[in-house]
Amino acid sequence: MGLFQKLVNLLGVGRKEVNVLVVGLNNSGKTTVVNSFKSEEDKMTDIVPTVGFNIEKFQNQNLAFTAFDMSGHGRYRDLWEHYYKECHGIIFVIDSSDRLRLVVVKEELDLLLQHPNICQKSIPILFFANKMDCKDALSSVKIAAALGLDKIMDKPWHISASNALTGEGLQEGVEWLTQQIRENLNVKH
Repeated sequence: MGLFQKLVNLLGVGRKEVNVLVVGLNNSGKTTVVNSFKSEEDKMTDIVPTVGFNIEKFQNQNLAFTAFDMSGHGRYRDLWEHYYKECHGIIFVIDSSDRLRLVVVKEELDLLLQHPNICQKSIPILFFANKMDCKDALSSVKIAAALGLDKIMDKPWHISASNALTGEGLQEGVEWLTQQIRENLNVKH
């Protein structure tokens, strides 16, 4: 690393690259959430269900995010754990209107939190209580209670009510995640 690059990094002027894992059950809105953070020219117009995973890039402040948008279908959820070790943050997207599968969401969250590559790190977890515009949607408070988020004591977490189609609640959430990752990595603005 050259002297100039060291100085840039020391002053916090350079852009830091971070990896975030985007997880949640199928049809929760993960790809739509990630798509909303991309620049206008990079946004997808047609969102299709993710098979396996997609890698997307976006920026917020001086952090360059590489988002691993993981499929939420049951047969692909085992892939999630292969990306835990290298991630700096997790975005967990929940379909607020899918009351029937909230138990499955809790099971997947518990598996994630118990994984050796996650339980030993103070990795920030951002929860998007997505699809808040649906008439049967649970509030973010009720989702937090159903998932037992108050029991997560060893990691910073935040839940943000969101609507990925309109972008409502997304920026607030990613700002929180950016700040948490910045503090973990000791990155200046």
